[in-house]
Amino acid sequence: MSLLTSLLENLKAGQLHTFHGGIHPPQRKSPANLTAISDAGLAQEFVLQVRQHIGQAAQLNVKVGERVLKGQALTEPLNPMMVPVHAPTSGTISAIEDRPLCHPSGLSGLCIVLKTDGLDEWRPRFPLADYAAVEPQALITHIHQAGIAGLGGAAFPTNVKLTAGLLVDQVQAAAYEQTEHTQAVKKQIDTLIINGVECEPYISADDRLMREHPSEILQGIDILRHIVKPTLTILAVEDNKPEALAALIAAKNARETKGDNDDSLLIIAVPTKYPSGGQKQLIEVLTGQQVPHHGLSSDLGIVMQNVGTVFAIQQAIINDEPLIRRVVTLAGETFAQPGNAWVHIGTPIRYLLKRYGLSAERDQRIIIGGPMMGFTLHSAAAPIIKGCNCILAPKAAELAPPAEEMACIRCSKCADACPASLLPQQLYWYARSDEHEKLESHNLFDCIECGACAYVCPSNIPLVQYYRVAKADIRQVRHEAEQAERAKERFEARQARLALEKTERQERQAKAAAERKTRMAEQAAKTGADPVADALARVKARQLMEGKDGAPQTPEDMAAARAARKEEAKRNRALKAAQVSGASVDENALASSTEGKNPAVLAALARAKARKAAEVAEAAATDTELNTDSATATPAKNPAVAAAIAKAKAAQAAANKRDSGNEKVDHKKEAIKAAVARAKARQEAELQAAMAALNPSTRDAAITSAAQPTDTAPHTQATNTHTGANSTGANNTGANNTDANNTGADDQTAIASPVAPESTAPVDAKKAAIQAAVARAKARKAALADKPASQASVEVIDEPTASPEPELDAAATKQAAIQAAVARAKARKAALADKPASQSSVEVIDEPTASPEPELDAAAAKQAAIQAALARAKARKAANVASTPSNKEDES
Repeated sequence: MSLLTSLLENLKAGQLHTFHGGIHPPQRKSPANLTAISDAGLAQEFVLQVRQHIGQAAQLNVKVGERVLKGQALTEPLNPMMVPVHAPTSGTISAIEDRPLCHPSGLSGLCIVLKTDGLDEWRPRFPLADYAAVEPQALITHIHQAGIAGLGGAAFPTNVKLTAGLLVDQVQAAAYEQTEHTQAVKKQIDTLIINGVECEPYISADDRLMREHPSEILQGIDILRHIVKPTLTILAVEDNKPEALAALIAAKNARETKGDNDDSLLIIAVPTKYPSGGQKQLIEVLTGQQVPHHGLSSDLGIVMQNVGTVFAIQQAIINDEPLIRRVVTLAGETFAQPGNAWVHIGTPIRYLLKRYGLSAERDQRIIIGGPMMGFTLHSAAAPIIKGCNCILAPKAAELAPPAEEMACIRCSKCADACPASLLPQQLYWYARSDEHEKLESHNLFDCIECGACAYVCPSNIPLVQYYRVAKADIRQVRHEAEQAERAKERFEARQARLALEKTERQERQAKAAAERKTRMAEQAAKTGADPVADALARVKARQLMEGKDGAPQTPEDMAAARAARKEEAKRNRALKAAQVSGASVDENALASSTEGKNPAVLAALARAKARKAAEVAEAAATDTELNTDSATATPAKNPAVAAAIAKAKAAQAAANKRDSGNEKVDHKKEAIKAAVARAKARQEAELQAAMAALNPSTRDAAITSAAQPTDTAPHTQATNTHTGANSTGANNTGANNTDANNTGADDQTAIASPVAPESTAPVDAKKAAIQAAVARAKARKAALADKPASQASVEVIDEPTASPEPELDAAATKQAAIQAAVARAKARKAALADKPASQSSVEVIDEPTASPEPELDAAAAKQAAIQAALARAKARKAANVASTPSNKEDES
């Protein structure tokens, strides 16, 4: 108390202190401070920065398209360092987007765009006229909800400053003392200082406010005194503002005349010196104490507020008006109407420049703040924010632009002018070389960025800019280090948690295993059986009982099934190969070769045989239907087709009969015989066709003989005859010798028969062909019925690609081939010599796939068919003659 008493006595006596350094730049506060505060009016659109203070941005609580009222909160604070933003007037939220910010960086940030409706309609208001009956903490909360921040330029949340003096219990005091602050924390604020110095050149906003609203300022001081409860309150005003001093003293005296005499409130005139308006400098001037390094004014029991902030607190408590407007100085010779104006927060600066008649020069500069601590604006679209107290638009002659930077001459003028007693020259060198540790060791963050060092520098070095950039870099590095440290802590905590969980899990598993062993031992002791062995036995039994189709299946059955599948695949490959080569495989022989094998293999073979038999039966049924349809529905079809169908049916029946007898046949010799017979038949057919073309009488005789029916000769070949070409389709090579001899005799009888009349040749030839096919079918059936089982042959399909076997007699084959070639050559020569010129263009191709020529008429087609029949008859005869010795050898 003695310290405060001495301080009070010194202040009343006019004894003040001073601070190191400082400068005296030109004031230039007129003509802006000569006129009263005007009203800037409402713009058509307001741009409200979400973050306008030191701290975090508050959370949005409005949406695009929503209508808001004047004074309505647009953001919601979630902690004390968040300050809300309010609507300056009624209107509609037209956008929430990034817009240019009122910031030295010139960057864009999140803004709320409000389109006015011109009504200026207020939200419901609830004033607190009897503030003395309200608890201090409730008043601080009300101030926080009103969005009040320091209006002197720093924009520090006012509620945080006021809360610093409310640590009334020991627990909070002890926690606060454990911070980095070196001095003890006072539980009660002893001194409340109201800053009305406003030392920056050109700015006169606080001056005009104190002149025009002194009583509101004094009422705001009373509210702060009720919250903080200081012992001494000081209202400091710079002595270059005599009008403001006089207005405040008059208002105080008026209150005293009403009986409100308060000796604890002092109005003090401070000598003009820049930057005496700084918080640390003003505290030193008034009290002679210095705020400690990395400390706050509350460490000394002092709280300081700006006069503009005090006025805003009074409006928020008494009138329930949040911070939606402030006084802004518009100075500079380019303004037609310089002065101070009430400007709503969020008003675009472009609107104010036009409203107060800016006559811009070439490369006009717009400075936010004063010439010492302000910054050049990058875009006139930026809005007015809570910390914006001046818009300066000077002419080039009035305030010259920065000169070219030169080298430092180490004159030490910057050190002499520094009010914080720093070494600006050393800070400059460390800032340029990014030596952050040395910057911090030289107390860079004690710099208040007043610009006094740059003002006195003869080399025109913008020292403050270097310091600002260095501070931003250090803050970024600190932020990254804090994030890394938090990430490390989270990682270590996670690893510890995982290790603990693993240990607990292992303990639980060990405990459960011990309990299981105990239970199993008890069960084994009671029942005398091993539970593990019983469980394994049950699993094996279940696996044996669960088959692929739900039936029981043992490992032996599974192995047998696999072997059966392999044997079946092997047999199917053999059958396929036999079909491709033209030979038929005896399935009974394959089945007999599996005797003594696994029953599962035999079962698989039996299933395969059953499927094959079903396929054969289905094919036979299909052939029967085709034959029936051919004989009844379409009797006029080609007789060769009907004969081929009949031969195929008879051959299938014979093959089934041979399979049922399980007789072994020499398939290779039979295939050789069939191949030789087919070769001879083709040669004889070509020779006969050539002779018929040369001799007309022979051709007529052949026609007559082919037209007569034959009852005793079963046909051993099925020939698909096209016009002008012979094609051997399917031959039954297993026919006996008697069948072949009969066929030859029939052919001779047919040739010697008389020729039928020409008028009935087409009809008689067709009937004769049908009768011949029926007779051949009956003969084959009878031959198969009477033939001994030992002579049953295997059916060989005569494909065009079938090749003769290598066991054929070489001499006979060679001789037959020579004779056939000579005969074909003579026939072609004779045909070319005697053939009429009109028929020379018709060429006959002896190929299995040759198709009939459309140019031949019906008579020529019939004659060619008759010639082909004669050629086949001779071929059969020659084949029977050639195969007789081989058959005798087989029988022996």
